[in-house]
Amino acid sequence: MPSRLTFVVLAIASLVTTLVAGCAVGPRYAPAPVPLPDRFAGQDAVDRRQAAGSADLAEWWAAFDDVQLGRLVTLALQQNLDLAQATARVAQARAAVGQADAALLPAGNVGAQAARAQQSVQTPLGQVLNATPGFDRQGSAYEANASVGWELDVFGGLRQGRDAARAEYEASEAGAAATRLLVAAQTADVYVAIRGLQARLAIARQQVQTRQELLDKLRLLYGKGLVAELQVQQAEGALAQVRASVPSLQTGLMTAMHALDVLLGGLPGTHSAALGGGGIPAAPRVTASGAPAELLRRRPDLIAAERRVAAANARLGVAMAEYYPKFSLSGLVGSATSVSADNLFTGGASQAAGVLGLRWRLFDFARIDAQIEQARGQEAELLAAYRLAALRATEDVENAFSALVNRETQTAELARALESLTRARAATWAAYQEGVVSLIEVLHADETLLRAADARAQAQADATRAAVAAFKALGGGWQPLPLGSVAAAQVR
Repeated sequence: MPSRLTFVVLAIASLVTTLVAGCAVGPRYAPAPVPLPDRFAGQDAVDRRQAAGSADLAEWWAAFDDVQLGRLVTLALQQNLDLAQATARVAQARAAVGQADAALLPAGNVGAQAARAQQSVQTPLGQVLNATPGFDRQGSAYEANASVGWELDVFGGLRQGRDAARAEYEASEAGAAATRLLVAAQTADVYVAIRGLQARLAIARQQVQTRQELLDKLRLLYGKGLVAELQVQQAEGALAQVRASVPSLQTGLMTAMHALDVLLGGLPGTHSAALGGGGIPAAPRVTASGAPAELLRRRPDLIAAERRVAAANARLGVAMAEYYPKFSLSGLVGSATSVSADNLFTGGASQAAGVLGLRWRLFDFARIDAQIEQARGQEAELLAAYRLAALRATEDVENAFSALVNRETQTAELARALESLTRARAATWAAYQEGVVSLIEVLHADETLLRAADARAQAQADATRAAVAAFKALGGGWQPLPLGSVAAAQVR
């Protein structure tokens, strides 16, 4: 009969739980609106760019038409340790969801024990028992039970906890995607910076060679008494100035190469030999179609920020559920005997119990109030962080668009200036040989030409890096979730 009573209580509790399933307390979550413009300010200028090729945002690095760049980005996505950490955090969040789901289900245990004891007759209890007729100092006990416990989620606290765990899991997945995006962009950015420094270093070395040749000619003429010593000293000083710029560029180049090695999960110097030569890749077309509001769906960092707000909202519901009583149900079915193990599963040894429990923090409402206010504060903080992240994402896009267009304009102007200065330097050298101008004019023409060539290489690298920043700001480098799944996650 006790076991039948247990099943009756279980059935009643299940019915009660079903009837009050809609009694979950706490605010219902709805994604907060974020004010964004209808169109990026720099979108028209980017659309007017004349660039070869069109990039697929999911794998935008392929549009740069640089085999080495594509190889390095792929390698970074496989070996980067920041990405490995993000993947591990996703696994932890997934396990937390499993724990939250399990909290809604009954928990069962099976236990058994066998004991053999001998009573001392030297203790007061032993002396009394020893004086009892038929007392046996040896005793045995055998027991086997199956128990079950279940917290009835009448007011939805456990369900809110499950929703919070799921939102945090989705935030961790989006965070891993954001890390993937960041790793791809950093790898491409450092690679382009390396190519830019290599180009600038080649320009400086070419200028060193040019000024060395000039110095050799002047020394030859000085030996014949055709030029003054002052001109030789001027050429030597100009050569030393150009040579002094080479170590600085080499330091920057090695620093960038070491940074790339670490991004690829290797020791500094691992990939230096593979980066021996190559030009600065040209920036492809950046497709800026779509309203800025698309960033909320495409940028994983914004998705992660929104999911953290949803998790905080659910945690607020968990705190509010503490106002209400909690009901639990437990039962036990088993067998126990102290006679013999052969009697363990006989009818006389059977035992059963059913318990309906109540726990209510009736006189602890002040503490619950404080916990709710803390949860509200956390939700408000995360909401502000989400809105700020959306504004900064828009800022990233605008800055990248502006830098891309202006750097490409600067590169084109410097290319025209370089052509003119190259012709001017040749004319100045010819005039110097005819005695029309002084050596100072030649050295000044060399210096101007060097600055223009160096500035053009910098502008070209900066333009390509701005394109990389634009792809990153637009959320390129991963496959966004379908709108339906995101919406389902938001209103679940």
